[in-house]
Parts: sequence; C-alpha cells; structure tokens
Amino acid sequence: MSYATYLRCEVVRTFRNRRFFVFSLAFPLIIYFAIAGANRHATVEEVGLPLYLMTGMVAFGAMIAVISSGARIATERQLGWTRQLRITPLRTSTYFAAKVLSGYLMALVTIVLMYVAGSTLGVRLDARQWAIMTLLLIVGLVPFTLLGILAGHLLKPDSLGPAVGGVTTLFALLSGAWGPLSQGRYFVDVVKCVPSYWLVQSGRVVAFGGGWPPAEAWIVIAVWGVALARLAVVVYRRDTARV
Repeated sequence: MSYATYLRCEVVRTFRNRRFFVFSLAFPLIIYFAIAGANRHATVEEVGLPLYLMTGMVAFGAMIAVISSGARIATERQLGWTRQLRITPLRTSTYFAAKVLSGYLMALVTIVLMYVAGSTLGVRLDARQWAIMTLLLIVGLVPFTLLGILAGHLLKPDSLGPAVGGVTTLFALLSGAWGPLSQGRYFVDVVKCVPSYWLVQSGRVVAFGGGWPPAEAWIVIAVWGVALARLAVVVYRRDTARV
C-alpha cells in the first residue's frame, strides 16, 4: 500500500466520522454563535467579542481535531488493524505521518470554518494576519498531535473518548479559550507553562496587533513537543512489542 493510498483512506475515514463533525466542527461553532452572536457589539479586554472569542474557539476546535487521531489509533489496535499493517510494506513512519496529516486536515477545516464564522459577525483582518495566525496555530498544535498519538496507544476506545473530552476541556479552561483568565500572579505563571495557553495566544497576538509570540511561547511548545514525542515512541514500542 502506497503512502498516497493510505493517506486517502485515512482522510475518507476521518470525514465519515460523525463525532468529528459534532465535537471538532459543530460544538465550537455552536458555542461561538451562541455567545458572540448575541453580543456582537460587546468588547473584552478592549477587543470586540466576536474577534476575541473566535481566536479561542478556533484553537479549541483545532485542538480537538488533532487529538482525536488517537481515537482512530485506539480503535485500530483493538480491531487488530495495527497488527495487519505491521506485516505489510507500509512503514511505521508512514503510518504515523498519515495519522498526523489527517489530523491536521481536520484542524484546517475547523480553522477555516471558524474564520468564516468570525467574518459573518464582523471580524476583519488583512490577508497577512489570517496567514500568520494560521501558521502559528499549526505550530502550536504539534504537542496536541503527539498527545493524541500517545493516548491512542495508552487507552482503549471506550475510555479514550471521555479522556479526550476531559483533557481538551481542561486545556481550554487553562488557556482562556472561553473567556479571560484570572489575573492572579501565580495562576498566570502556571498556565503559561501549558501549551494550550500559547496555542490560544498565538492567534490573539496576531489578531490583536501585538506581533509575534514571545520566546517563552516557543520554548514551552518545544519542550512539550519533545517530551510527548519521546513518550509516544516509548509507548508505541512497548505496545507493539506485545503484539
């Protein structure tokens, strides 16, 4: 099986998944229109509510999209599909690359839809801002993509859904995706060590005219990315060694 063929199968399976449309697409859109639609002229931190909430919801939806790749891995492990792939010429790196790329395609659909939703409520950014915000979101999603792979090899399908829902909700709360965070000194210091905080901020610093994220953001994303990548490799090797 070639990489292109396997990737096409992954994409088709992904977009046939009803849970994807509910949690990654519909849920953020419903929250966005329910809050921003009814308060489109309100402001938060001197920024229009539709723009403020859009940057949070686009990060939240994209985060769900890439982490959900773990659900497909868990299901394939349970069905024995991973074992079947190991006896084919398909490389392990190709297998995971297809999972990552399909997760990013899901995330891009979510991002585009949230951009469109924001535009309908009056969000106006220039082409450069849209492009840079998208690029920063793609980089900020790296740790969550690896987290999805890690979860897929640690959990069973029945337990992975609630776990992913709980983790993404917690990350969203700690990142300020749904509203302003408490300004307590120690609380802010703690949440700045969480990648979801910088995922949300990566969109806001551009959209609010603040330039690029600080060096601290890149360090946090890199540290989490490296740590989760190493854990994913260890768990994958342990998992496949039992097969």
